Amino acid sequence: MKKKLFWLFVLQSFNTIQIQGQSVDNAQLPIPINLQTAYTKGTRSTDGQVGTHYWQNRADYDIHINFEPKTRLIQGSEDIVYINNSPDTLNRIVFKLYPNFYKKGSPRNRRIEDEDAGEGVAIQKLSVNDEVLEVKNIKIDGTNMVVRIQPLAPKQSMRLNIIFSYILNKGSHNRTGQIDEGSYFIAYFFPRIAVYDDIDGWNLNPYLGAQEFYNDFCDFKTRITLPKDYVVWATGDLKNCREVLSSKYCEKLDFAEKNDGITTIIDSFDIKTGGIFADNATNTWIFETSNVTDVAVGMSNHYMWLSSSLVVDTATGRRTRVDAVFNPTHKAGFPVVADARKTVEVMSFQFPKWAYPYNHETIFEGVYDGMEYPMMVNERFSEDRAECIETTEHEVFHTMFPFYMGINETKYGWMDEGWGTLSEWLISPMIDSTIVDDFAIQAYEWTAGAESDLPIMTLGTQLSGLPFFTNSYGKPALGYWYVKDMLGDDLFLKALHHYIKTWNGKHPMPYDFFNCMNVGSGKNLNWFWKRWFFDNGVPDMAITQFSAKGSEKQILIEDKGLKPVPIDLTIAYTDGSTEKLHRTIEVWEKGNKTVVINFKTDKIVKRIMLGSTYTADTNKKDNEWEVKN
Repeated sequence: MKKKLFWLFVLQSFNTIQIQGQSVDNAQLPIPINLQTAYTKGTRSTDGQVGTHYWQNRADYDIHINFEPKTRLIQGSEDIVYINNSPDTLNRIVFKLYPNFYKKGSPRNRRIEDEDAGEGVAIQKLSVNDEVLEVKNIKIDGTNMVVRIQPLAPKQSMRLNIIFSYILNKGSHNRTGQIDEGSYFIAYFFPRIAVYDDIDGWNLNPYLGAQEFYNDFCDFKTRITLPKDYVVWATGDLKNCREVLSSKYCEKLDFAEKNDGITTIIDSFDIKTGGIFADNATNTWIFETSNVTDVAVGMSNHYMWLSSSLVVDTATGRRTRVDAVFNPTHKAGFPVVADARKTVEVMSFQFPKWAYPYNHETIFEGVYDGMEYPMMVNERFSEDRAECIETTEHEVFHTMFPFYMGINETKYGWMDEGWGTLSEWLISPMIDSTIVDDFAIQAYEWTAGAESDLPIMTLGTQLSGLPFFTNSYGKPALGYWYVKDMLGDDLFLKALHHYIKTWNGKHPMPYDFFNCMNVGSGKNLNWFWKRWFFDNGVPDMAITQFSAKGSEKQILIEDKGLKPVPIDLTIAYTDGSTEKLHRTIEVWEKGNKTVVINFKTDKIVKRIMLGSTYTADTNKKDNEWEVKN
């Protein structure tokens, strides 16, 4: 999600154990005491591999909601099968009621409109293994609902049924809500069982509005019933097209799924003339998907629908369909399908060079924020062409991180937003070559070294405002960029693929990432991980000396700020020509404070400039050297 926020923090203390990479020189990363148990219990391994005793629970859902657009009332029921794969006997089940963000009195760190403060989620019925629970066994506190149950032993499962309702927010659009009269985006709408993992047990972190989400991998069957003049897009594959749309439009959709060109499924003429829907008073749209972390739903009675598809896996010929759905009066929406399609193509074949994992991706026109969901994006289509490309690319890229990788965004936002930011820098210029995307870099340069500038490894639950933003977006993205630059594209992708193969469909924590990258690259990168992700300091380099003896030239660069960054030099000569010199972060690996850059030229140097778009520097006053000839 692309957001610029402003708040405060509390720093977590660390203890230390040794974590080794494959090129071992016994570098150490500090690790909190509570995480050490993952190694002692064997659920995680210090070489980045999944531990021999690793486990994760899952909850599979059959959800049916009725939505009344005029009142925004959501009435739902769900059948859940919950499987306890943990070694623990569970005496309670924790649910997430994310719509309670809008409940009167709920804690939140983002403002909402008074009209949206309501009663939250009403639980009309909750049964476990067909036994209806009494109210005294259910405790709701903000977005958490704790349910006491008969003990659920390891390797056992249970059935739950819940009947619930709430009013969808009209304004205060925090990732979900009404878009306009006739368009709605419904996310985080169903009571879901929280993650119970090997790190924290139950995820009890409340949803306050800024930090994002952490959910288990589940199978979903989702049915949405609403008036017939609405089209629905959702996570999963549409299973009953000809029951809700007329044959003409199902045939268009079939065509789009098999062809590279852009197909207009529904345009403004269709909206005016009708004939789009099956002849029912209401329609129930059915979507199914497996092994995903969430489900989101968008609907409109006046949105245009453009669609295309492409091969994402040349070995199998598998295709992904890409949709853009938007108000046809908003011209900014027309290029979005091509932008999203290009993003999927680049992701599949260039970066991260991993076949797009899902059958479709829908970009839904929303308001205010850009937000990602499995197979869905809710995004305001900006009239600023570059901003629209950057936001679309950023949100689509989140398909890999956090969704394919099951990341705990609530605690470790940098493990997904940092990748979204890096991808934005890399992929946006591939869509439009005029774009130079420097999102989030300047915010870091402004705040680096201040008392609010905390290590990236500070938990997201302990951060807010600008520290939360810089730690989630710009700082980690720069760290990834610098490692990519040092390793080179091939080795970097090899290491990244090792991480993806090892942890997709699971729940990696930061040390799983660090260790996988070490092993996958065959290099111990802990010296960099520690200095960039754990330690204090700022990125600050300076040109401190230049000398010339005939054609032999020498530049002295000083690291004044402890954070290792690449050296990018532009040499301007008196004849009007320029030359660029580059050194990766590897030059700082030994902890040295200076680097000597030697080069040969018969030209006379006029000026030396230090820095580049992606080389953060808190003090640029000493980044230029005028040569007196």
